Amino acid sequence: MNNEHFPSSGVHLPDERDIRYMEEISLNAWPSAKVELYDGWLIRFSHNYTYRTNAVEQVGRSSIPIPEKVEYCEKVYRDLGTPCHFKISPLIDPSFDGYLASRGYEIRHVTQVMTMDLSRANLLKPLETEYEFENRLGLPSCIHYPDGVDVRLQSFITDDWIRGVFHLNGTCEEILLATVPSMFKAIPKRTIVASVEIDGRMVASGLGICDRQYVGLYAIYVSASCRRRHYARSVCSAILSQGAALGADRSYLQVVKGNIHAKSLYLSLGFEDFYTYWFRSTR
Repeated sequence: MNNEHFPSSGVHLPDERDIRYMEEISLNAWPSAKVELYDGWLIRFSHNYTYRTNAVEQVGRSSIPIPEKVEYCEKVYRDLGTPCHFKISPLIDPSFDGYLASRGYEIRHVTQVMTMDLSRANLLKPLETEYEFENRLGLPSCIHYPDGVDVRLQSFITDDWIRGVFHLNGTCEEILLATVPSMFKAIPKRTIVASVEIDGRMVASGLGICDRQYVGLYAIYVSASCRRRHYARSVCSAILSQGAALGADRSYLQVVKGNIHAKSLYLSLGFEDFYTYWFRSTR
């Protein structure tokens, strides 16, 4: 992408307070391996597992001049051996985006935040719900959906589930295999952990993270060999229905712009576009 300002959609932006609220619960949902608070900015680092956990986020007021702060952040990431990323949300002064562009930063990983009122969700209806064991959230152990899709649920993140996610999303670097599990386990909120298995192998995953009245959708992956079998829709339906049972009345997710199949699924479930953010990155 070029270094011009990201084009406006022409759509009226949601209230700043609503965006700030969403940014807050998104930060709660996905911890970084390392975080430094620097004059109102969070410098996050997780060995490049995701952009969100490896970028600078502005969360408070600043007193240090912007050029000095940017140079400081660049040095931090340079010393870590990774590119420097800044998250640009509608809360950020557009002049800052322009300043980064003037320094040669490029737009990367444009992401659309979507939300939904759960009372209007278009979820799959289960055929049967099983409660084989007790867990701390009272979740069912398995929800059976049409076409033989069985979604297994747990209330906590296990090593086996993390290994399954790594297999599905192609994570294989040793540093990530050693670091990322602690990030998942550091999530401070209630979790709804979902999977679909065939012959003991995870072929689909999903993670619901409950924070106040929201349940966020994360880690929705399906094996390439098992696409178009309604696994992702079943996983999302299971998480959202159980999130509602735990008291959530709204849901949110984040999807990379251009991921047409995922966006189509989320629209069909009832999600609507809320706002867009992106990253400015060094080469």
